[in-house]
Amino acid sequence: MFESDATTRGVRVQVRSVFVPERSSPEQGQWFFAYQIVITNSNAEQVQLLTRHWIITDGNGSEEEVKGPGVVGEQPLLEQGQSFEYTSACPLGTSVGTMRGSYHMISQDGEEFDVKIAPFTLGEKSSVH
Repeated sequence: MFESDATTRGVRVQVRSVFVPERSSPEQGQWFFAYQIVITNSNAEQVQLLTRHWIITDGNGSEEEVKGPGVVGEQPLLEQGQSFEYTSACPLGTSVGTMRGSYHMISQDGEEFDVKIAPFTLGEKSSVH
């Protein structure tokens, strides 16, 4: 089950996060979370992901912004109906936090637009029961 699901201009972004205890050291104030993302293009034309923008908020309300080209070293080009799936990770100084953001994309005809990544929780307790 996805924890975050948003569609902007025919591009759907679904996110699921999980706590990674083996990479975490709570006694040293370090919690590690992995998140899986599926980006699906339902437009009639291809779109390409150019950049990412994340806002990461820890349990104390401190925010960190992360901006950069592509995702996991790629700038995927998605044809109609295609999906791109990847997994990344985020360390936090608290046992809970949130992430939200956007992908900057370009359509086949050269129009640039932002695709929303709806907020999702980073938490020590798994959402899968």
